[in-house]
Amino acid sequence: MSPTRRDAPREAGGAVGPDDGTYPLQVRSAGSIAALDQVLVACRACPRLVAWREEVATVKRASFRDDTYWARPVPGFGDERAGVLVVGLAPAAHGANRTGRMFTGDRSGDFLFASMFRTGFANQPTSVSADDGLVLTGIRVTAPVRCAPPANKPTPTERRTCAPYLGRELELVGPRVAVVLGAFGWQALLATLDDQGWVVPRPRPTFGHGVEVRVLHPDGRRLTLLGCFHVSQQNTFTGRLTPEMLDAVLLRARELSS
Repeated sequence: MSPTRRDAPREAGGAVGPDDGTYPLQVRSAGSIAALDQVLVACRACPRLVAWREEVATVKRASFRDDTYWARPVPGFGDERAGVLVVGLAPAAHGANRTGRMFTGDRSGDFLFASMFRTGFANQPTSVSADDGLVLTGIRVTAPVRCAPPANKPTPTERRTCAPYLGRELELVGPRVAVVLGAFGWQALLATLDDQGWVVPRPRPTFGHGVEVRVLHPDGRRLTLLGCFHVSQQNTFTGRLTPEMLDAVLLRARELSS
């Protein structure tokens, strides 16, 4: 697997979303990660999310008043042929919505990438901007919702609208392991796998930290889902998720993806 660092994609012409007659055909026909990202960054499918991401970029947080916010959907980041795919929730308003890179520019990302560095997936322990030199090898980070939501809470409709992007990214990357951060991402990924024809257990497995679930596709592909508490401050500041716990999950993911 080759290490990768992706610069921000250029925006494709025209807004994309359910009102566009070619959606989600444009998403499902994307032949590469770069092509998928071009479609993604032009998406304006969810009015509430579009309004919020752009309002945040105008009002800004005082500490970032001199920054130019990305304020668009945020693509996945990392190795395009990764054995491990990390699935979060959605971009943070003043993190990825500002920097344009998943888990970059906030404390959740600090916690996550420090662990990736300790476990050999990242070349450095910090992630502050899209051009900071961070390279991920064998791992990729993404989210089921690509725009920052108010109160960090996407609606079920927004999750379903965004699902084709996660589905196509999963097909293009072809990971063997998915580390899922939190119950929202867990439910979203299981729904996406179901839509893609994977054999998902019934009833659907319940999320939990350290839970492992193996799913099969009729074409022979295998994927192991690993549950992990989200790297949000409400988990990391309270000790619900410790560095040692996250390291253990990522090391298990490395073992399973080898």
